[in-house]
Amino acid sequence: MTIQMSREDGLYYRQTLFDKARRVVIKVGSAILTNENGMNYDVIDNIAREIAFLRNSGREVILVSSGAVAAGRKKISFVPGGELSIPEKQALASIGQSVLMHVYDEAFAKHGQKIAQLLLTHSDLSHRNRYLNVRNTLKTLFKFGVIPIINENDTVSVEELRFGDNDTLGALVSNLIEADMFICLTDVVGLYNGNPHNDPKAKPIYTVAEVTPEIEAMAGNVKSALGTGGMQSKIRAAKMVSAAGGSSFIGPGREPDILKQLFSGELIGTFFFPSASKLPSRKHWIAYVLKPKGKLILDQGACYALSKNGKSLLPSGINQVIGDFGVGDSVECCDQNGDVFAVGLINYSSADIAKIQGVQSHMIAELLGFKDSEEVMHRDNLVLL
Repeated sequence: MTIQMSREDGLYYRQTLFDKARRVVIKVGSAILTNENGMNYDVIDNIAREIAFLRNSGREVILVSSGAVAAGRKKISFVPGGELSIPEKQALASIGQSVLMHVYDEAFAKHGQKIAQLLLTHSDLSHRNRYLNVRNTLKTLFKFGVIPIINENDTVSVEELRFGDNDTLGALVSNLIEADMFICLTDVVGLYNGNPHNDPKAKPIYTVAEVTPEIEAMAGNVKSALGTGGMQSKIRAAKMVSAAGGSSFIGPGREPDILKQLFSGELIGTFFFPSASKLPSRKHWIAYVLKPKGKLILDQGACYALSKNGKSLLPSGINQVIGDFGVGDSVECCDQNGDVFAVGLINYSSADIAKIQGVQSHMIAELLGFKDSEEVMHRDNLVLL
């Protein structure tokens, strides 16, 4: 659902969201934390001062920070002969984490702020109990008046345990602790409706009511050290936060007093409104945290029943099973063209679904020798995308 409003109303709504934001997640990337000499201490000092400003205004703040690998390279003067291997990245991250936290500890101490470190892998959030434990830890740190600094645990992460990037991690943390706002500080000024390098009429996009395919395509107009993929991941992160009822901002992290400017109403960067319809916490976890283990190709009737009538998925509507998955795994639902339109938790394994696809539910016990559920995927565990 798109929020329709005039430019003036949009700017007023934007400022209202800044004024009301009491819990904020701020993500900073390597592009602004480091320079050719290693850690960019001026930027780090500015970020610490700005976050202290938010803390002193009564807000709770989490910092999601990259930079461990870059800090590790500087620490041991490591110059690779080409692209870093995974073991090299993991070793450098283990060296750099202590350096990074030492720099942050000194920077925040100047402003009377205490910090704590949390290193996470994707499995810490994909297992529901661990997900809730992380949330409880963060809320306890808030109670203690401490600023949590979160990074992916690059030292132990392998492909299946990775978030992919810290933009995704920041968005997931925002939704985990029900943050009002996700602020992504990077090396670009924001989105443009054209390429400002070759289009003199290109204008900055200050507010986005809804992340549409057109908005996602605007990532190609932004040139930065991150490349197009970097901006696209930030827009996807904003979309994830919006679905959970939060707002997001993408803007220049090297700008002095950037957070003071934002919260005082300066038009800078690109601001994303929250969705008009908030996705419940558990369904957001299913849709955005879990990594799908397979796909189901559904017939037209099943697609309509799920997307339009809010029904559960029955075996009769399944045409094809793709992948190897077990009971309780996340599985995507696709139409006849293979386009994903829903995702949910599955009640039967891929091997069992292959035996019952296309049949009526009353035949499940006869074909499998047991019947755990009438539905292959219950509507309470299914999210439309």
